Amino acid sequence: MRKRIRQVHCPSNSAISSWLPGADLADAFAVEITKTDAARGIETLARSVLGHPAPWFRVLLSIRDVAMRPLGVRSSRQLQQNAVAAGKNHIDFFRIIAQSDAEIVLGEDDRHLDFRISLLLRPVRDGERDELVATTVVRCHNLTGRIYLGIIAPVHRQVIRSNLAAATRRNWQ
Repeated sequence: MRKRIRQVHCPSNSAISSWLPGADLADAFAVEITKTDAARGIETLARSVLGHPAPWFRVLLSIRDVAMRPLGVRSSRQLQQNAVAAGKNHIDFFRIIAQSDAEIVLGEDDRHLDFRISLLLRPVRDGERDELVATTVVRCHNLTGRIYLGIIAPVHRQVIRSNLAAATRRNWQ
């Protein structure tokens, strides 16, 4: 059975909720998951969502890397290499910033913009299931950051929905 991905309010109990005021982009999407899947742990769930991007996303990311290079925006490869060189835990090119039993926060700070991605497990009202909420918050610092965000924002929501849906189809593997 396909799980419905739905847009929700950004969770006020997220570790990144303090980023919401003044954000240039803030959104959240949720999918219900079983207690058994939730028991896999937040890092395993995050790796399933963010660690297996669709081929079409990899193509878009390559285009982004080439197009943004003249503006001084670091490529996805550079972000990943920087995380590895600094000994930071990461998922694909996303650096893990903080982690608890129920939430993992990934992101990067740059001269153009800062972003955070939170994956938060929270119980559904009936108590029989949980939901995984993927929240993204971006703060731009300058015109380059706003241009970059303007370019990626139209695709961003589709990427998040696609990643959540693909993780559910793979049963969080």
